Amino acid sequence: MSLLETLNADMKTAMKAKDKPTLSVVRMLKSAVMNEQINLGHDLTPEDELSVLSRELKQRKDSMAEFDKGGREDLVASTSAEIKVVEKYMPAQLSEEDVKKIVQETVTEVGAQSMADFGKVMGAVMPKLKGQADGKIVNQSVKQLLQ
Repeated sequence: MSLLETLNADMKTAMKAKDKPTLSVVRMLKSAVMNEQINLGHDLTPEDELSVLSRELKQRKDSMAEFDKGGREDLVASTSAEIKVVEKYMPAQLSEEDVKKIVQETVTEVGAQSMADFGKVMGAVMPKLKGQADGKIVNQSVKQLLQ
């Protein structure tokens, strides 16, 4: 079942349950997926779907951080609820230890020695971890290993 089919089914379920917050998020996700499909001009691959979901999740996390800085607890709570709905469609996230192992393997593969090789390592490791780990965690792991 494609992401679009899953979103349609979940949208119907949310409508029947009169769950407006979930319905709103599912509609936004469906809209983002359909817009991406139109932009690319073909059906989305699982990688494309993952990119859309990752982008939507990142936007919400960034918004939540800004709302938190601004002291807008009401918006933090609603954005947190949206994040939970988006995460339902994401693949399982790797633990920090697993991320560090993969980063270590990649550092060895690329032959990185210092921080000068940071970009090379990030370029090699991010496709491996796409959608499975937060970029900030990956970034920190690479910096720790290259210092």
